[in-house]
Amino acid sequence: MEHNTKDRFCDSLSIPCMMHQHWSQIGTQPMHADADPKEVTKFNGIARSYWDLEGPMRALHQMNPLRIDFTESFEPLRDAEVLDVGCGGGLAAEALAKRGARVTAIDASPEMLRVAQLHAAESQVVIDYQQTTADALAETSAGRFDVVTCFEMIEHVPDPASTLQSIARLVRPGGHLILSTINRTPIAYLGAVVAAEYLLNWVPKGTHDYQRFLKPSEIAAMIRPCGLDVVAIEGVVFQPLYQQFKRSTRDLQINYQLAARKTAHG
Repeated sequence: MEHNTKDRFCDSLSIPCMMHQHWSQIGTQPMHADADPKEVTKFNGIARSYWDLEGPMRALHQMNPLRIDFTESFEPLRDAEVLDVGCGGGLAAEALAKRGARVTAIDASPEMLRVAQLHAAESQVVIDYQQTTADALAETSAGRFDVVTCFEMIEHVPDPASTLQSIARLVRPGGHLILSTINRTPIAYLGAVVAAEYLLNWVPKGTHDYQRFLKPSEIAAMIRPCGLDVVAIEGVVFQPLYQQFKRSTRDLQINYQLAARKTAHG
């Protein structure tokens, strides 16, 4: 985003707006069990800089095309019914919508959703944003979605197994869950915490809690009883020389993305 456009967008965050059917609900919804109030407060605080390409979400901006390509390799996105869980300011949701998906996007942070709605309006992208959680949405929309994405979110919830169970309920039989997160390895601690937060200042200090990182085997064990079978896992690796990320079939030591398919009888 060019500097003047970014400034105009940031300024617009202080302007009251009723451009979306769920707008009046933002900030009024109760907190559910799969949302951590401390994490919601944390991300409320960085919402204004979400779409700044050089801001605290810079790494996510760089990784986003890889995540969307990975998603589309398992399910055609055009005309697909897609849910983005933990959508933040709408980075993945907009990318999914631009590839032709009908996107519903949910988050517990009212400030992030406000940013997402304003940016979608500027980008002329239609997305159904809702302030809710997977747990709550599963009560009304079980089995509705061809694809459910959950990018860089599961490490921020208090009970990952419970959240994944709710997410699994939202996937239709034969559909896919696409998830990305951070592995719990010593190298991940050095890369995602020490380097990203303290040396490179890619994300605000305190963004990540190493104890909440999950190994791929742990994710697989949590979703298997929910009728989801892992079909692919790959790493996302930063290349310092080129200052960019690439997909890797071998290196899962820091960031990784996982695809799981819901069994026909799931």
